[in-house]
Amino acid sequence: MAIGHACVDVYQGAVPALVPFLVAERGLGYVAVSGITLAATLLSSVVQPVFGVLTDRRPLAWLIPVAMTTAGLGIALVGVGETYLLNWLAAALSGLGIAAYHPEAARMARTVSGGSHVGMSWFSVGGNVGFALAPVLVTPIMAVGGLSLTPLLVVPALVGAVITRLAVRSARLVAGGNRLDRAGSDDWPSFLRLSAIMICRSIVFVGLGTFIALYAGQRVGGGTTTGGVALFVLFAAGALGTLLGGRFATRYGRVRTMRTSYAVAVPAIACLVFVPGPAFFGFLALTAIAMSIPFSLHVTLGQDFLPGRVGTAGGMTLGLAVSIGGVATPVLGTIAEHTSLRVALSPLIALVLTGCLMGFALNEPATE
Repeated sequence: MAIGHACVDVYQGAVPALVPFLVAERGLGYVAVSGITLAATLLSSVVQPVFGVLTDRRPLAWLIPVAMTTAGLGIALVGVGETYLLNWLAAALSGLGIAAYHPEAARMARTVSGGSHVGMSWFSVGGNVGFALAPVLVTPIMAVGGLSLTPLLVVPALVGAVITRLAVRSARLVAGGNRLDRAGSDDWPSFLRLSAIMICRSIVFVGLGTFIALYAGQRVGGGTTTGGVALFVLFAAGALGTLLGGRFATRYGRVRTMRTSYAVAVPAIACLVFVPGPAFFGFLALTAIAMSIPFSLHVTLGQDFLPGRVGTAGGMTLGLAVSIGGVATPVLGTIAEHTSLRVALSPLIALVLTGCLMGFALNEPATE
């Protein structure tokens, strides 16, 4: 399941990896490229909770490989269309596939791992690995043949669909079809507070993912190659942070771990935006680790706050509250158009601080 998660989230990471090439080949501005990110995330944000509700009613395991293939097909078509509208629609198709994948995949990962924090962190880190591999996959291919080679990017989806199909079949045998929905009352106030925290994180992480490649080129030089390195650092360090999150949560508790990590992220992102020189990559790695430690914890916290609706919780935590950051990227793009990327990225510091402070309004679920 973790490998399958990596294969599908390659396509979430592929969108920011394509941004420098869309700027170079199509002459798109900051607002236009942030619109592509919006296309990939907005539909996913809206639809993913719907798929979550559906998975609470009946198992939809067959949807996992189908959704993965759809996500890959959308990204494969981004470079095929010559008009901005076709690029936008292709990105939206990919977002639809991503939306359909996550709720049922999160439920199955929870079942197979027995609800373990560490197990869910491994499933979540699969997504981080996919993000990290996206620039490694996309940047060299685009550097050689440009956007006309985006159809090659469907390959991970096809491979992942085969692996995931086998995993789904094995999971049914191992888990015996059991579902870990628990009896108990749903704590919607706590879940909504958690969702607000995740929205802050989403805006920060999606904003960085969209613009960090361009910002790295401005700060360090090197053009698209430097941008690819910056994206790899962002997503690879994020994968490390996600793994650490499961370990820290087991030892110190989820809410305490979440509060501490966001507290560390505040000065880290401030230094990333304002401190000059080669330390840029160090602060980028620290920011990514601190922002990613709570990622898998959000999922298990959400499922425990809504013990009778783990599909809905999975759809919200991995969908609406995660990908909704794409809705804010056109705002950041507009600010950058009229000022600079540094000014546009500065509000992200306040968002991390807001998420940190809201963490003190949460307590561990009673089911722990």
